[in-house]
Amino acid sequence: MKESIQDQLLRAGLTDAKKHNAVKKNKRKQPKTAKKNRGIVDDQVKEAVRQSALNKAQHARDNNAVRDEAAKRKAINAQIKQLINVHEEPRDAAGDDFHFTDGKHIKKMAVANSQRTRLISGLLKIAKQGDSYALLPSPVADKIAQRDISRIIDCRDTKEPALTTEEQEWYKDFAIPDDLDW
Repeated sequence: MKESIQDQLLRAGLTDAKKHNAVKKNKRKQPKTAKKNRGIVDDQVKEAVRQSALNKAQHARDNNAVRDEAAKRKAINAQIKQLINVHEEPRDAAGDDFHFTDGKHIKKMAVANSQRTRLISGLLKIAKQGDSYALLPSPVADKIAQRDISRIIDCRDTKEPALTTEEQEWYKDFAIPDDLDW
């Protein structure tokens, strides 16, 4: 049987029995303390892994929410574009200019006289599509406004209160003179 190095050093007198016993004692304690510390380290590692998984899941949820919102916005814009293309009323390029406000800017578009009166009465509304404008019937414009209110410009004359149906019937026989256009 072979002797350990420690026993050989002890026999040669290079070390004493106290140091020899202390080394043996530390050797026996080392696996026990390693197990104890490993439990603490394992708990810390498990907690770090769990926290990392939670962070990744939250990041994935955030990315999915942004992606879903972008897809929803894109679908709404496609619906609006389709509604405008299907229901747009043709404009008279030779007609008179109709001035309206888009935010802080005053814009103009050529419209026929019949379209002008329908715009002022609220039967027609202006829809903004990119840099251009389209004339739409009021019910279609209301559908677009449900999706995105910023795309609809209502040119109804809001200074005067709306007429009741009785008043509208009475005034229908009286035409608005052409010289009141601006």
